[in-house]
Amino acid sequence: MVVLRGMRQDEYPAYCQYFIDDYSQEIARNYGHSLDVAVELAKKDLHRSFPNGLESNEHSLLCIDGEVDGECKLVGYLWHSVNIGDKSTFIYDFFISNEHRGLGYGTQSICALEAQLLAIGINQIKLRVAYHNERALKLYKDVGFEVTGFNMSKKLSG
Repeated sequence: MVVLRGMRQDEYPAYCQYFIDDYSQEIARNYGHSLDVAVELAKKDLHRSFPNGLESNEHSLLCIDGEVDGECKLVGYLWHSVNIGDKSTFIYDFFISNEHRGLGYGTQSICALEAQLLAIGINQIKLRVAYHNERALKLYKDVGFEVTGFNMSKKLSG
């Protein structure tokens, strides 16, 4: 069983470090930027969404707590933003730590998020997943997500 809860202020720095490290690697891999440039882009994206840290009205940064060896432990993070107007939310980041993958925490987290969203009248979850992230693609398809399009990029030279 998992519990989604709001991130505490003392947990935010560790999340920022994880996010910048992880997202910068994705930016570098997907868009051909150097790692230094990708790190700066990841920092800017995070600051744009959380200019005042966790004091954000538009974005929800959640910790995923799961039962591990009979104890409740942090197993991952989920960042999403609700759009009341179209009754949807967009998942910006969803992470289950390596040692907790393949144990059902991802599936349980999506189900818990769905329950929270339905309770407040939200009826759609949107997200983007990197093309090479086969494990995430499988999870999302397994819990009922459908592919709605493709992000594409072309590097120009000359």
